Amino acid sequence: MAIKPPMLRQGDTIGIVTLGSPLAREIIDARIAVLQNMGFRTILGQYVYAASGFLAGTDQQRAADLMNMFQNPAVKMVLPTRGGVGVAGILPYLDYGVIARNPKIITGYSDITILLNTLYFQSDLITFHSLLLIDFKPETPPYNFNQFFAATSSLVAPRVIQNPPGIPLVSRIKGNVTGPIVGGNLTSLVDAMGTPYEIDTTGKILVLEETHEPINTVYRYINHLKLAGKFDDCLGIVMGECTQCEPAYGKTYNDLINDTIVPLGKPLMTNLATGHGVFKAAIPIGSRVNLNTMNNTLTVLETSVRP
Repeated sequence: MAIKPPMLRQGDTIGIVTLGSPLAREIIDARIAVLQNMGFRTILGQYVYAASGFLAGTDQQRAADLMNMFQNPAVKMVLPTRGGVGVAGILPYLDYGVIARNPKIITGYSDITILLNTLYFQSDLITFHSLLLIDFKPETPPYNFNQFFAATSSLVAPRVIQNPPGIPLVSRIKGNVTGPIVGGNLTSLVDAMGTPYEIDTTGKILVLEETHEPINTVYRYINHLKLAGKFDDCLGIVMGECTQCEPAYGKTYNDLINDTIVPLGKPLMTNLATGHGVFKAAIPIGSRVNLNTMNNTLTVLETSVRP
């Protein structure tokens, strides 16, 4: 049974860290102001504003910020500012035993994907493919906040993950499977292949999404996972959006799904609003979910947090 972190309550302290690429100070401060207006306290990592090219400090510095948040008893949730690149670089410098003994909510998407899955596999901690600090702004759709707080601040279960009205989930291959859900951003997952942090899809439901890649590049990544057996081992597949992914050689993202994912014959749902899209479903990495493409539902069967 995976470790559930304590639930988030109003007034709790949220630790802000930058674990990949840097983010401008004014954006960080503006988003923190929104969090504080929501009733949360914040504490900042030492290197949250750091910038060294495309990285926010060295691998060791960014890892130290994350470990300090997990070891700080006042911090109830860790919220990365953004993804970008470089999150995989911190993984060798984390103490997974310490993290397991000090479970906290940690949430994000994009390049944070590899951290979320690694913490589940190495520390047995349920993590959340959901909002980053950059998403805490007045114009963020209420759907995103509703999803976030339903996952991190509620003990209601089961929880059906639904898209916003007018954006249908699409069941492509019929089936009914139950298991832990893993995955997230395709680029981030492929980045860890062949390393000790490679995703394990055995007996899992695999969710994938992507952004800002031409479709021929997305094909390369999907084929990489296929050749590595990741689709053979999984129970079912949920394909999220491919936002701002330009067609290539006349092929679209939907064509790519038809050509590469549908023939696998695994229970398949597509069009989940998550990750880089405007609307972001909250996916608890490591929680048991039921993917039922007979009735077109994706359901989290248990609470992902504890009192």
